[in-house]
Amino acid sequence: MTRPSPALRLQFGIRMNYEILIVDDHPLFRAALRGAVAAVCNTCAFIEAHSTESLFEALEQHPATDLLLLDLNLPGAYGFCALAHLRGSHPQLPVIVVSAMDDPRTVRQALAFGAQGFISKSSDAGTIGRTVDALLRGDPIMPAHAAAPDRPPADSEALDLAQRLAQLTAQQFRVFSMLCSGRLNKQIAHELAITEATVKAHMTAILRKLGAANRTQAVLAAGRLVTDPLELRSPPEEVE
Repeated sequence: MTRPSPALRLQFGIRMNYEILIVDDHPLFRAALRGAVAAVCNTCAFIEAHSTESLFEALEQHPATDLLLLDLNLPGAYGFCALAHLRGSHPQLPVIVVSAMDDPRTVRQALAFGAQGFISKSSDAGTIGRTVDALLRGDPIMPAHAAAPDRPPADSEALDLAQRLAQLTAQQFRVFSMLCSGRLNKQIAHELAITEATVKAHMTAILRKLGAANRTQAVLAAGRLVTDPLELRSPPEEVE
């Protein structure tokens, strides 16, 4: 059965307690977000994660999470790649992207790739709290400057890649993320505690889903969704 959204539960009085997952690699900023949201939601319970890996672990342990506050520059997220994947793996989970990069194009990209809202890291606590409260209530939270004139938020190839990333399983995205960091199959196998044969099987599925002929093409494709191309490191090709 599909879990009712926070707004529907509020409307019908099904449950007024919310679980909010805050994902940021800086403990002080996680604390600031938690305090800002707690000021407007005294029934909110908070879960925290500091990396892409701990994000997936938290979602596995807390499947009833009502809202995700996601740092755009999270290690291992590679720009909008993690957001695009989450739209496929957790399509009902509302996501608010949190970033110091708050120019109109970045905001519109976040929304185009599946976020329900955007919070600038320069926002005051009141703005953060009101944004989260509005989303839980089902109110529109489109940032005012998101409509400022600029080039389109994402080209068709970037949107297509986002849809392909959404098809990856959680484990496949872990492997893909490690691939983007330049790791070899044996390194990925060691870090995930799986066999190289399993890594190769995942890699084959990843290339097929992304429509890439090889590892290098897969990493280059990811460049369409990153905010800093220097994040990506293409490893030597291996026999899959």
